[in-house]
Amino acid sequence: MTLDGDWGASMFDSEIQRDALPEIDTHDVGWPLVPVAIGLVLAWLVLALPWLDGTFTIPWDGKAHFAPQVHFMAATIGRGEWPWWTPHVFAGHPQIADPQSMIFSPPMAALALITPTPSLWAIDMAVLVTVLFGGLGVVVFARLRRWHWVAALVAALVFMFGGSMAWRLQHFGQVMSMAYLPWAILCIDIALRHGRTWAGAAAGIFAAAIFLGRDQVGLLSIYLLFAYALSLLFSRHRAKFVSILLPAAAGLVIGIAIVAIPLMLTLAFAAQSNRPAIDLAGAGAGSLHPALLMTAVVPNLYGAAGDMIDYWGPPSLIWEDTGLFIAQNMGVVYIGAIPLMVLVIAAVRGWLWDRKIVFFTASAAVALVYALGWYTPIFQAVYEVVPGVDKFRRPADATFLIGGIAAFLVGWGLDRGLNATDRLESIRPLRWSVIVAGTGVALTVLIALFWGRFVGAAPNIVLSAATFVVAIAVCAIAYWIRLIRPTAAGLLVVTAVTLDLGLHNGPNGANALSTNTIDMLQPAAPNPTLAKLSSLVEASTTDQYRPRIEFVGLGYHWPNASLTHGLDNTLGANPLRLAWYAGATGAGDTVASFDQRTFSALMPSYTAPLAQLLGLKYIVTGRPLPTDSGPGRGLRLVATIGPRHIYETPASIPRVVFATQAVVRDAVSGPQRTVPDLDYTSTVLLEPGAQATRTGATGTARIVTYENTDITISAESDQGGWVVLHDVWHPWWRVTIDNQPAELLRANVLFRAVEVPAGRHVVRFGFAPLAGAWRDLFAPPLSKPQTAPRARPEGL
Repeated sequence: MTLDGDWGASMFDSEIQRDALPEIDTHDVGWPLVPVAIGLVLAWLVLALPWLDGTFTIPWDGKAHFAPQVHFMAATIGRGEWPWWTPHVFAGHPQIADPQSMIFSPPMAALALITPTPSLWAIDMAVLVTVLFGGLGVVVFARLRRWHWVAALVAALVFMFGGSMAWRLQHFGQVMSMAYLPWAILCIDIALRHGRTWAGAAAGIFAAAIFLGRDQVGLLSIYLLFAYALSLLFSRHRAKFVSILLPAAAGLVIGIAIVAIPLMLTLAFAAQSNRPAIDLAGAGAGSLHPALLMTAVVPNLYGAAGDMIDYWGPPSLIWEDTGLFIAQNMGVVYIGAIPLMVLVIAAVRGWLWDRKIVFFTASAAVALVYALGWYTPIFQAVYEVVPGVDKFRRPADATFLIGGIAAFLVGWGLDRGLNATDRLESIRPLRWSVIVAGTGVALTVLIALFWGRFVGAAPNIVLSAATFVVAIAVCAIAYWIRLIRPTAAGLLVVTAVTLDLGLHNGPNGANALSTNTIDMLQPAAPNPTLAKLSSLVEASTTDQYRPRIEFVGLGYHWPNASLTHGLDNTLGANPLRLAWYAGATGAGDTVASFDQRTFSALMPSYTAPLAQLLGLKYIVTGRPLPTDSGPGRGLRLVATIGPRHIYETPASIPRVVFATQAVVRDAVSGPQRTVPDLDYTSTVLLEPGAQATRTGATGTARIVTYENTDITISAESDQGGWVVLHDVWHPWWRVTIDNQPAELLRANVLFRAVEVPAGRHVVRFGFAPLAGAWRDLFAPPLSKPQTAPRARPEGL
């Protein structure tokens, strides 16, 4: 019993008869879905096993940035709070509007609802299962298109573990955006070919799931889906056009309804951020260098799987003056030896230009041109004309689409090969794949020789060459036994592709590290440094004082550990930050190394008035700081744990104070651009336009409840004054006094305050992002708060 006992016969079915079927037949598809799906799951288990068994964890951005976001969301939901705002990075950050916060990611949100302390393993599983979900979408699409089951499995494997989906696995948002793409394509197919309204609605849901990532892969995927839908709409006969309007409308309405609020929030946040847009040069610096296309033949040609110091591809010290700024793993586009050979054969035979697949062929070409960025003459025009392109910095992100679309092309080409009319003609084009593979290997040898890197690159080149030799042998064996053992022949091909992708695109320095290297991000088992720091913070916390901390130069995975462990941090790791905060404090994308901790004119050191206002109490560093000079002057060493050092600042201002007098001064954009040295335990610095009144009064304020989006303060005074909360000011916060709305003031350069009358009052600060974003986008105030210009950075 075989999966398709008539494979031998189907090898000789008339291509004319197959092409004569204009519609998808959703009933007679030739092979059962469940066994093939099980086969895909088994292959996925083989490829995902190094992460499944806990040997490796998905590192870098996957843990340094995304895992802490999930930890924060889960812990917050577990406490019964909203995760819309976090006090644990950059002294306060609007999580709900940040496209990388994972709040609108269905798998991560589901994980956060299941457990308040998701493990790093569970987070990895959420990503890998989502990848499997995408592969199953490819299988279902192939079944409805009546592709051969071998073609379905190979296409799904390429989609799941080919190119960027494997090498950039740590980019969780982009990986998950891609995973929904096959299902969206599938539902659009059913909706517009058969007029199914439910499929149109499902297409809208999947398209929305793609877009909710709010990353460049999501943007490009939406353009792809829109173009695909248009191609189907315009290919319909007039009589059928009316019948598909309802499915199309259903998808459009549902998709827009789902993404409207997240999109509104993100657009408003982007306008407030340090990066409201990317200039042309900044975007072009993320282009895919043409030399990186050689990784389609030798994936590790340039050493992308190893340490950064050993990488010699563009950009690196070897390739001078490229102007590029991309990570070493972003240019690997390897999809496997057999899949590449299938693409060559399909191109030679003209199968890729068939009307049933030509849309995907054209889309792959467009994605490649876009990925090459400034190495093509049209990128500037695309940047200036296509909406959304100026919001992202890496055209190379299109490599995700290149790999995804290639999966469909491989599936189509393999299906056509397995059903070729002429036996001899179905095998002859194999010589072209041999020529292409041989030429590719030869070019990699020449490149390595030219740059003097042949000795280091030779093992990878030899391994890839051997892989192609084995691939050719597998294809030849499968070809000759296909008539008597069709299932065995198919399984041989699928197994070869699985092992190939596992060998070349499996765990490496780009997508896997040992789990014990990131113990600082384990929510249930903090390392000794974090245990000591947490005890210091807990001992210092009162109803007025909530100390903040800072991680500096501890390595790539440390800056956002504060999100995992609930520590209020003045810094963090995020390419998007509030502009006024970044400008005032010098906070950059990350502080993994010492030179990334920069200061500003408003905060020139750890003992400056602004640092005291932030309540910065403890600084954890990866090397000793000079405490007699520079920004660390005046700090006190309180603990040394291995290579890490914990310092304490000499003074910091309480989180909440009752100010009885006000000083009016524009410290942000005034000519001096300095924070005056005042007694901020009784004085508040207000922006021009406020009144400087009241002296000699007395008053107190204390924190009653402190939650992410809701802070209650009890205040009492004899003559009135100002309650000052040293949490970062943001226009989406609201304040009430005894449940009556009051004016939220921006005080002490960065923080929140409200004027209160004499007596005893309850002050409540609440975060209202929807109303705030709506006002910012559609009813902007007459004058927006000024952002602090950044001074020349001064490193530690």
